[in-house]
Amino acid sequence: MLTSSFGYVPAIQSFDSIATRLTARLTTLATGGEYIVVGHSLGGLLLRAAIDRLDPSLPRPNHLFMLATPNQSPRLARRFQRNPLYRIYTGDAGQLLADADRLATIPQPSLPTTIIAGVSGRVGLGSPFQEDPNDWIVSLSEVRLTDGDDLVTLNAGHSFLMNYREVMEVILDRVAGGAGGPRGGEIED
Repeated sequence: MLTSSFGYVPAIQSFDSIATRLTARLTTLATGGEYIVVGHSLGGLLLRAAIDRLDPSLPRPNHLFMLATPNQSPRLARRFQRNPLYRIYTGDAGQLLADADRLATIPQPSLPTTIIAGVSGRVGLGSPFQEDPNDWIVSLSEVRLTDGDDLVTLNAGHSFLMNYREVMEVILDRVAGGAGGPRGGEIED
């Protein structure tokens, strides 16, 4: 299995410019045979946008794996969207996350998709997530696309979710089940 990574800096690049570069990367992957893609957090949204932009004649990934991707506008992004530090650090992508209408313009994936979410965050009194299970950054309700999602939860935090052995086991299990191909493409946040 071959892997590759894709880097970006949301503080200085717009969401659209990153998605355009990612589309070019996926175009290269698509010409090499079957592939899967994995995106962490914003990376999952970028993959959704880039896959939609692929030339219709190119094969789509066999499977999309989204790790802690905020598919719904996260409450923390909305809370901090006017904070100068948040704006500097997250740039245009942070503003996209805080805008539910803009976030909703990213097309839903039309390929097999697995969402892997952490649920190690605090809930209850004093938690911004109240009773919603979360990974300290996004909640379970914020990673969902539909009620029928292939959703896997792990006792993990947002920033380190991709480092958990269980994540790789889920990916390998789904790929072995026929959802993926012999090559892999890893897109990291």
